[in-house]
Amino acid sequence: MNYFILTYAIYLLVSIVLTVWVAKVLFKNGRIFLVDIFHGNTPLADSVNKLLLVGFYLVNIGYISLALREGGSITDARVLIEVLSRKLGCIILILGAMHFLNLIVFFKLRNKAQLNKPAKLSYVKL
Repeated sequence: MNYFILTYAIYLLVSIVLTVWVAKVLFKNGRIFLVDIFHGNTPLADSVNKLLLVGFYLVNIGYISLALREGGSITDARVLIEVLSRKLGCIILILGAMHFLNLIVFFKLRNKAQLNKPAKLSYVKL
């Protein structure tokens, strides 16, 4: 049995599924922050959200592709599981780091937008 091909197939399948799932969650929930940041300008928020999604996919799929190569020998199922654990662990850590990076950026942009938001004037009828 060729354990390299099996390792690569499982690694690619799980990594890509995880990346797509995280991207969908970020895309769906990040929109709310972007609409607030852009003061209700929904078309601009949606456009930026789509650009962020494309960048997220490019970075993650690029890293997944670069990390595919395995230099050691995969001689049995135990080694296969260890290699997959190491590779998928790295992918999960990177996805988590990118998630928190996105959150930090969104919160900083939101705070900046809140500071620059024009104050609402309220008029009192006399």
